[in-house]
Amino acid sequence: MEPALAIARLNPSTAVVTLSGPLHLSGDLHDVNTSIQQLISDGVTRLVLDLSSCTYVDSAGLGTLLHTYGLLTERQGHFRLCGVNQRVEDLIVMTHTDALLHRDADLATSLAALPELAA
Repeated sequence: MEPALAIARLNPSTAVVTLSGPLHLSGDLHDVNTSIQQLISDGVTRLVLDLSSCTYVDSAGLGTLLHTYGLLTERQGHFRLCGVNQRVEDLIVMTHTDALLHRDADLATSLAALPELAA
């Protein structure tokens, strides 16, 4: 099963990407990564990745999350995850990437945690 990707552009600098299904190497990870990179290239600096329907993340999927974090950090952007299940949470903690990958229980909490847009 390949991950399904839905993108909601809330304003020019804010987007929510919702993933359904597993985020892993044998899936269509390249297309997910390309879509996220395109958003960032198009000016998104505040990104929430909704994983509430993502069943599994492997090391390659974790690499995509970290790459996204790095791209946004280079642009003084902000990246949050929401809806992370226990299996994905355990991977993030076990790999000591929990200090980088900020996680929230739900989308509303993630959006509220993003810094306000500069006037």
